[in-house]
Order: sequence, then C-alpha cells, then structure tokens
Amino acid sequence: MAMPKGPQAFPRSEYLRRLSAVKAAMQTREVDALVVTTTANITYLTGYTSKSGYVPQCLIVSAKDEEPTFITRRMDAPAAIHQMFIDRSRIFGYPEALIANPDKNGWDTAIDFLLDNGFARGGIGIEADLLPAVVTKKFEMRLPEARLVNFANMVSWIRGVKSDVEIAVMREAAAITDAGMLRAKEFIRPGVGEAEAAAEIIATLVRGADGRPGTDVSNFYLCASPRTSTCHIPWAEDVFRQGSQINLEFGGVRHGYISALMRTMSIGKPSDHLRRIHDGEVAGLEAALAAAKPGATCGDVAVAFNTTVRKYGFEKESRCGYAIGIEWTEPTASLKVGDPTILKPNMTFHLMLGNWIDEDVGYVISETFRVTEAGAETFSKLPRDLFQL
Repeated sequence: MAMPKGPQAFPRSEYLRRLSAVKAAMQTREVDALVVTTTANITYLTGYTSKSGYVPQCLIVSAKDEEPTFITRRMDAPAAIHQMFIDRSRIFGYPEALIANPDKNGWDTAIDFLLDNGFARGGIGIEADLLPAVVTKKFEMRLPEARLVNFANMVSWIRGVKSDVEIAVMREAAAITDAGMLRAKEFIRPGVGEAEAAAEIIATLVRGADGRPGTDVSNFYLCASPRTSTCHIPWAEDVFRQGSQINLEFGGVRHGYISALMRTMSIGKPSDHLRRIHDGEVAGLEAALAAAKPGATCGDVAVAFNTTVRKYGFEKESRCGYAIGIEWTEPTASLKVGDPTILKPNMTFHLMLGNWIDEDVGYVISETFRVTEAGAETFSKLPRDLFQL
C-alpha cells in the first residue's frame, strides 16, 4: 500500500510563496540550483519535520521548476511523501548501501542528481558554512566546473519575516506553552520529584491546548534549587522542598514552530533579593518591548533593556534575545547591543531574560513576541509574575 499524504500544516500557496522568495535570492546571486541541507530550512520550504537529518539529506531548489526535489535515505522517503507538499515523484530515497560507507554516501546521490539534470556548469548554492568541510570538499571535487556559491544563512533570513499563517501557528504553540507552565504551577509542591514534574509538564506539551496537540517536544529545562544558576541542564534525581526556587524554560511546538517561555517559581515566599531581581527584569522586559517597533534595530531593544535593568543594580552578561520560529533559534538576528538588524512587521523573537548572576543565584523570565506595525505583540497570556507556590 502506498503511503498516503498527510494533512498539510500550510496550504500549497504558502510553500510556493516561500520558494518564490528563495528563487528571487537565487536569481540575484546567479544560482541555478540551491542545495538546502539544514533541517529547519527544509521544514520551512516543504513541511517536513521527520528526524532524519543525522544522515545526508537535502532539498534541491531549481530556478526553473515549481517544486523542489528531496533526496533522503530510502527508509525516510515515505515520511517525506506523507509530510511534504511536493509530488511523490520528486522524492528520491538512496539505498542503505550508502549509509556508513567511507567511499560513497548520500551526498553523492545529490551530486549525481545535479550532474544528470544539467547543473554541472552553472551556479550551485550550498549552505557551506553549515556543512562539514568534507562535504563541501566533495561538492568541489565532483563539480569542478560549477560555480559554488555560499548560501549559508540566506534561507534563514528569509524565514525571519513570518506570514500571517505562520504567526497563527506560533500563537497555537504559545497556548500549549502556557498550558505547560500552568501545569507546572499546579503540580510542583514539596516532596514532588523533579522527574515527576518534568513528566507532567512534557505530557501537557504533547497533549496541547484548545484542541490542538503539540506535534513535537523541543528543549526543556528545569533548574531547581540548588541549581538555579544553571541554564541548560535537565531535571535532577531530586525532590522539591519548602523554599525551593524553580527556573523553567520550554516551548510548545506546532508543525516545527516554537513559542518559548521562561518563568521563575518559588515554593513559599521568595527572598527579598529574588524579588528585587524580578522587579528589575520585568521593568527591563517592558522597556525592551516598548522599543521593539518597525524601524528600530535589535541593538535598540537591547539598549532599552540594559539601561533599565542597570537602574535596579543588575547587569545581564548574555544577549537578551534572538529570532525564533522553526527549531527554537533562528541563526540570524540577536537582541544584543550593536546588532544592526532592522525590525520589520512579523519578525518574531524570544526576549530571553535569563540572568545567572552568581554561582548560586539565577532568575528567568521571557516572552516570545512578534513585531507589529504599532510595536510588539506577546504570544503568552500568562502574567509576568514571580509565581509563589
């Protein structure tokens, strides 16, 4: 029985719009075929979210063809048929003999396709900065007459300005995130294991909200006393106690799109020091959101935050945010001092105000927001509170 095509996250017209923008960039750089290898960009251009990027795979966008071509491991081709908007005739699965083969692999299949379809002497775009050197070398050796053009983050920058249908999906993801945070607030109590809490929250992120399930599980960080000065470690084999502080960061996922959120919780009354940090960070957050308007730069947003939080006697060493969309972080704009990226409507960011102040002191709060014509719209509906449990 043939694999049926599943329901598509977006209409065909949306994918063709995205491809049109990519082809315009290709034309500007005189590229006839673009080899897209990063998983987030493949998701963006086709709807594919299967976890097959650990072996060679790529999407080849031709300037002359309406639909791109996908090359993947044979066992993953049915998932591509099911998830991608493109016709099944444009999905090619290479044989298992090319897996863990020291001489020839899936990249050779992609290069064979380029050779067989007349691209050997034209401009070929590759995401060179994001590929292992050995893969780039293979393209250079097997396509000696082609003009290889580094398309590193080109598609990622195109992804930066979302369409209205993308924004709608990020709002759905945010509703799931809120449900997970509320479940944490309900479930965490003295004597409850950190692993138990993680299981309850993650289950909520999978079940979803408003009748829409989560379609994946992304980064999940639960940093509780005495580890509140950490930022990127998972739960521990420990239990919560009276007086415990819990820093949470996670995001609901819909069709690859993520709306992240951070909140700090305290079992019992928080310390005066933690309360002062919270007040300063919230003031900085609100100043940053007020600065996030079309025409301002990412650097302007960071300056607004840093200037405000210093008035409360604190400094934040790390950047205060980054572009977000597919796969949590888009490798483009940063909300940091000096970033000249100009804000445009429907750009989306995670205003990430985690502040790890000392070896034993840390605090988190954040908002995922989009830039609108008038300013910033945050996706979460939760209050910016220091939650006392």
